Amino acid sequence: MRWRTLSSNKDILSTQISDLYSKPTKTLEALNKKNIYTINDLLWLMPRRIVKLPEIANFQYANIGDFFRGRGTIVSMQAKPNFKSRGKGRAVLLNIAVTVKDDLSDNYITLKWFNAYQSIQKKLEQLKHLEFLGVVSVFNDSLQIVNPELFEIGKSDSESGLRITYPTIESVKSHHIQKVFDKLPNGFWDKIPEIIPSNILEDKGLLSRSMAFKYLHGRVPSNEWSQDKFDQAKRRIIYEEFIYDQLKIKLRKNKRTELSRKSLKISLDQIQKAKSLYPYQLTIDQDKALDDIVSDFSGTTPAMRLIQGDVGCGKTTVAVASAYLILKTGGQVALMCPTETLALQHFREIEEILGNEFKVELLVGSTKASEKKKINESLESGDCDIVIGTHSLFQDSVNFKNLELAIIDEQHKFGVEQRIKLMKKGENPHCLIMSATPIPRSLSLTKYGDLDISIIKTMPGGRKGQKTRIVTNANLNNYLSFVKTRLEMKEQAYIVVPAIEESENDDIRNLEHTYELYKQYFPEFRIAYLHGRMSPDEKQAAITDFKEHKTDILIATSVIEVGINIINSTIMAILSPERFGLSSLHQMRGRVGRGNKPGFCFLVTDREITPDSMQRLQVIEKYTDGFKIAEEDLKIRGEGDLFGQEQSGVVTQKRLANIVLNQDILYEAIEDIKKYPNDFDSIINFMNHDEKVFTTI
Repeated sequence: MRWRTLSSNKDILSTQISDLYSKPTKTLEALNKKNIYTINDLLWLMPRRIVKLPEIANFQYANIGDFFRGRGTIVSMQAKPNFKSRGKGRAVLLNIAVTVKDDLSDNYITLKWFNAYQSIQKKLEQLKHLEFLGVVSVFNDSLQIVNPELFEIGKSDSESGLRITYPTIESVKSHHIQKVFDKLPNGFWDKIPEIIPSNILEDKGLLSRSMAFKYLHGRVPSNEWSQDKFDQAKRRIIYEEFIYDQLKIKLRKNKRTELSRKSLKISLDQIQKAKSLYPYQLTIDQDKALDDIVSDFSGTTPAMRLIQGDVGCGKTTVAVASAYLILKTGGQVALMCPTETLALQHFREIEEILGNEFKVELLVGSTKASEKKKINESLESGDCDIVIGTHSLFQDSVNFKNLELAIIDEQHKFGVEQRIKLMKKGENPHCLIMSATPIPRSLSLTKYGDLDISIIKTMPGGRKGQKTRIVTNANLNNYLSFVKTRLEMKEQAYIVVPAIEESENDDIRNLEHTYELYKQYFPEFRIAYLHGRMSPDEKQAAITDFKEHKTDILIATSVIEVGINIINSTIMAILSPERFGLSSLHQMRGRVGRGNKPGFCFLVTDREITPDSMQRLQVIEKYTDGFKIAEEDLKIRGEGDLFGQEQSGVVTQKRLANIVLNQDILYEAIEDIKKYPNDFDSIINFMNHDEKVFTTI
């Protein structure tokens, strides 16, 4: 086997699992499908559970209800057909009874299997001596164990005294996965290299890395394994993961400080003008965020700042003010949006605010080729000052004369490479990233720890906000009556559905059916629809008609989640709300209650939903603070799925660490990076050769 000749422990971990086999196997294929190729990958495939098996005992000590482990010799076996069948070949099922004589006494016990496949009979026929495990019961005054687990004596579980269960992978069962671990040569576990310095292990009383993995995989004798040792091992590996995360963040920050750019000279008059672009006074948090950005612009390294805040808090106001300051210094600005709808809204707002002084352009997928060419030429010559667009902005044909600021709205909708590609169109431009999904502090410390963060919590004055209620069949008529009353008051309503058309496999509300249904509910009102398959012109016509109150009800998919700001809309009804994430529900709710009229959000579920789904809806009903909702969302869904589909390169894929359950270890790791500033050099040296560390710069 090739791995035996490798020169270092690190090489051991990088060995391909296929080197442990002489030919391809189904198990290897299954592991590869889960991106498990090396021994190091295999180490992170953790057991679902480890159970300490009871000691092998004399049959006379088997009591009813005991979880009993015994060993003995088969003295008789009966296998009778039960006239049932199963599977494609309709295999006949058997009722099997085996009498076993104790190795340690003259006592007997009966092992029984009901509805068993013939494979169990064949296995038993090959055995004379066996070891078994199960719960003791009694039948006709005789002890029995029904459906016991069997062990091959001298093999794995039997030998160690631990029952180790790995997850099933691509239909490959736990015992086949365990056989892969069994193929690792003796002494392998002690060769797992350490990456935490010994003085820190000693100071913190942490297990070594090799011992931690031994306990996590049950590779110690059963008398040495305990739940306490397992918990210690888990804590040690979680600590390592968080240390690695924080070092990545530190390296990315250090890498960014190596980039240089000219300092921008911004006058007090320009700052005051930027703060007064809109006909209202900035909130305290908006003012503070803009001051932070001005400080960034005055530095000699490119800004990388996340502006986060709840729906409607005024992030765009801060972004436009920042763009104004860049434009006044002669630089160009690019604002990238995930949808054409949002890009168009930003374009109209910015053109109204800045259009008299600067040239503003819109560049999206539906822009005509001839117009795109003109815009590209204008950007390259410097005639265009600010461009608002979608993915079109980072195409190779788009070049800037002097890109000084890249603004990315709804950043979680973009991949890391897309953001980097846009920034490379300038010479170390500043970057502002906006997120309307409030990010819990614990997540921001790991996912966005290398960014400077400005949080806008205070809302602009005069807004009434929203009230939220869950609607079921029991109170559906009350909901419909309430909506009708508000429509009669000349207000408007959004009705949101998760799908455009009916699906055979999904019992969820769709736009086509809902449009016809609501025409029956509200025949006297004007109803239109909006969805992602419509052309840009059709979408804009639907939004414009709604904004000008030519329609009363807009039935839409989640395309209205961001970028639509219509003050007169006060009703947001979300049908089949269990199909949306909490952040999406909160975003959509934020479309109403943005003016001096109160908003009302209804979560309309007209079918049975799971208790977990109802718990999520109750979070939205109970809380209006987006940061609190984000924390609850993180608890329910986990950090990997907070924004839906994970973007490549954005967040470290945790194996054991959970930033909700393990916050104490996270904060401990953060403090230790400061406490031991020079003790993690060995890890940093390794990371300096790992280009993936820098994918989020």
